[in-house]
Amino acid sequence: MKKILIAFLVAFVIIQFFPIDKTNPPVNEGMDFLRIKNTPAEIANVITTSCYDCHSNETKYPWYSSIAPSSWFLKNHINEGRKHLNFSTFAMYEPKRQIHKMEECIEMIEKKEMPLESYFLGHQDAKLTDRQREELITYFKKQIEDTKIKMQ
Repeated sequence: MKKILIAFLVAFVIIQFFPIDKTNPPVNEGMDFLRIKNTPAEIANVITTSCYDCHSNETKYPWYSSIAPSSWFLKNHINEGRKHLNFSTFAMYEPKRQIHKMEECIEMIEKKEMPLESYFLGHQDAKLTDRQREELITYFKKQIEDTKIKMQ
């Protein structure tokens, strides 16, 4: 038992030498969703608090991002989140894709699949109330309609 514990501790120390890259890609405010959609402050605050750590280039890495293997898990979530939807590069999406991304936001909010439950462990302020969910859904629906009008 003692040998197993020592082996575990040695392995834990060794993996600390393989940190994640915490460098955020550059942010061009002219491409950011909140800017191009002229998002009201209250809605922007909710989106920033609940979505931007994983779905933008403005990730704020928490203290546990320096401890492997939790840091690896966290970095994978961020990479996947940005790959699926990156609010920092939203203007680069074609209008049809923007609409699709906002429809997916609505679906994830309605199903309470986003933000992830695991994110709440260190970010209680990211938990959405029913009122906030309704406001976000209404907001995204309006943005979809506005985008469709601009496409005509």
